[in-house]
Amino acid sequence: MDTPFGDAAGRDARWRFWLTALLSAALAGAVVGLIILLARANSDYNRSIAEQTQSVEIITLAKSIEAKVARGEAALARFAVGLDRGDGRVFQQQFGLAREYLRNLQRLTGEASDQGRRVRDLTQAVDARQRELGDAALSANYRQELAAISKYYAAAQGQQRSRIDLLLEAIIRAERQVLEQRTASAETDRIDLNQVIMIFSLIGAVAAIGGIMAAGTVLRARTERQLAERESQADSERAALLERAVAERTQELAAANQALRHEIAERAQTEAKLRQAQKMEAVGQLTGGIAHDFNNMLAVVVGGIELAQRWLTDAPDKAARHLASALDGAGRASDLTRRLLTFARAEPERPEVLALDSVIAGFADLIARTIGDRIALNLSLTCGAAGVRIDRQQFENALLNLAVNARDAMNGSGRLDIATSRQSCPGTGDIQLLMTVTDTGHGMSAEVIERVFDPFFTTKAAGRGTGLGMSQVFAFVRSSGGEVSIASQPGQGTGVTIALPMAIADVAGLVPEQGDRGAAAQGEAPAGVTILVVEDDPRVLTATVEAVAELGHRPIACGDPRSAAALMASAGPIGLILSDVLMPELTGPEMVAALRPQWGDVPVLFVTGFAGDASELPSFGDHPVLRKPYTLAALEAAIAAALRVPATSAVR
Repeated sequence: MDTPFGDAAGRDARWRFWLTALLSAALAGAVVGLIILLARANSDYNRSIAEQTQSVEIITLAKSIEAKVARGEAALARFAVGLDRGDGRVFQQQFGLAREYLRNLQRLTGEASDQGRRVRDLTQAVDARQRELGDAALSANYRQELAAISKYYAAAQGQQRSRIDLLLEAIIRAERQVLEQRTASAETDRIDLNQVIMIFSLIGAVAAIGGIMAAGTVLRARTERQLAERESQADSERAALLERAVAERTQELAAANQALRHEIAERAQTEAKLRQAQKMEAVGQLTGGIAHDFNNMLAVVVGGIELAQRWLTDAPDKAARHLASALDGAGRASDLTRRLLTFARAEPERPEVLALDSVIAGFADLIARTIGDRIALNLSLTCGAAGVRIDRQQFENALLNLAVNARDAMNGSGRLDIATSRQSCPGTGDIQLLMTVTDTGHGMSAEVIERVFDPFFTTKAAGRGTGLGMSQVFAFVRSSGGEVSIASQPGQGTGVTIALPMAIADVAGLVPEQGDRGAAAQGEAPAGVTILVVEDDPRVLTATVEAVAELGHRPIACGDPRSAAALMASAGPIGLILSDVLMPELTGPEMVAALRPQWGDVPVLFVTGFAGDASELPSFGDHPVLRKPYTLAALEAAIAAALRVPATSAVR
């Protein structure tokens, strides 16, 4: 019986057997090798994808740290201004989150890498920034508003914030470069993987014998499908990660922008508070001289009245002279009080064209009272009617700051010169008005002059100043389009020159206050008018009733604004309501509003001792206002002005 291995047929069979075995072994070896190569290429590709994901996470963490630091500083700014401890907790929370993100960054970047060193530097910078802001937070926690604001703005000048920004930028920039390299590496690994798959497919095609070909085809198809699914999943995950990162960053940027807008608004409010605080410090400098002069004026009033009483019967002419002197002293005291309160009140900036010499001359009395009797005040005003466009109160505040600094530099004794002049700017020919304030004090060194306009810088002893006076002078001059310069040497006094552009428009005269316009009215009121006098102070009520009767009118006294309606109903026709403004139970404007439905056609004249603007009081509508104290002539003129108001606009 022939066997497969017998003779020629057997040799052929053996040859075919060994050839098949050899080919099968070669094919199997090739398949095993290709499988190992495929697994390695697939592993390299997965590693590249993981590295890309890590880079994206590092960039996202860096941007999150930037947002948390910005939110923390914005919360601290609100805490320093509003003293809301909730804002303080937000400040601590945001910096705590920033440190948590930093720990994640350290985990991702490692210790020995360049990124790891940058992360360590960033951690130190964030900790240092939190310590810089810690003093402001501590002051705010103890409700020390001004101290908190001052420490916050001092910390704002620190270098750690800019260092944090530079380190974050460096980390993000370096990681983006790494991400680009890893993306390129992933693309190379993908190409290699595809090449391996292609070779594997070619060998499978060459060995496409029966089931091996089918197995190879199935294996290739399965491998490609798995690869496609893996690639699709990886791309989806990467896209989702990037989309979440973009959305979170967009949300954080929007929140940071909102916080920044709030911070800008709060900073503006803080600056306004600081300006008002500096103004009130200047007002405090006035109190000594004001008290001295006010007592002198009261001495004139009291002495004049007493002397008039002595001579009232025996020498009426002499008594009249003493009464006139007392009236003049009272008028000066009233004017002094009104000027001081007008200067002290807080108002928004309102630039207007004013005559420089006129403003300085009108403010000279307050300056003289501030610097004291031992300092001689000399004015040399040569600009005439030439005007500048400035905010009056800011200019007066700047002038008072210069005068106070000069007084302190002279130790309360010396000479203060205020001079004005004109100059033509070289090249342009524009005209500037100059105001120079010169003292005979101890002068300043070059180092002090270089820093004199810095906020919170002062050479005075602790408790003698805030260090904001000269910085506010600088801010006022710059906002007015001018320049300021200092000429000084130690032991030779100081001269501060403010140069302001001359206004082209004509300078209007001073606008009288609302209460003075009635006194300036011309003409006389109709005689014998029935006037309801509403005043809560019995002494003032008695004096006003007598004054109204002296003018030939018929007064009806009302000591309680709540009984005004009943008096008007029983007294017959009322020609005028003369009412005080600020009363305990019911204000004058509130009383007039209550009377409006029944007596809306009766004219109204308000009388007030408040020295501020009408905008700071309840609305007066179109009713005229007479300021206390007033003369009999001023009362007559105000009544005449009120009675000439058309009935349709008398009560609104």
